[in-house]
Amino acid sequence: MKLVLMGNAGAGKTTLSRKLAAGRDIPCLSLDQVAFTAGVHRRPLADSIKAVLDFIAANDNWIIEGCYADIIEPILAHCETLVFLNPGLHACIDHCRKRPWEPEKIRFASRAGAESGKLDRLGVCVRTTKGRIWLATTPAFV
Repeated sequence: MKLVLMGNAGAGKTTLSRKLAAGRDIPCLSLDQVAFTAGVHRRPLADSIKAVLDFIAANDNWIIEGCYADIIEPILAHCETLVFLNPGLHACIDHCRKRPWEPEKIRFASRAGAESGKLDRLGVCVRTTKGRIWLATTPAFV
């Protein structure tokens, strides 16, 4: 399996990747892990792409999930299947509000830091970021 799961924040990419990998020897990579340095600053794009290509080279089977089209596009030739998850804008926002604490993905110093309102910014991002609006409004095909 060489699968890329793409969709907006809160679309269910991580949940689906964990379910698909459960009981199998299939490593999963969240693009959040390679898109950012420590903190909330984006890594140089070339560094992120190299990290993903290194992950692909090190594994016969894999699942990669994320919402970063600039990282996904250059690695598409390596995947067998691309799945676009789109439960709709309101579902994504609701999922972001209810999501469990994922310190490996949401880089705040503590859960308290995320809960102090910073995590709400993710919902704002889902609603307003240019380039993601179409992700939230395109009819689902998965």
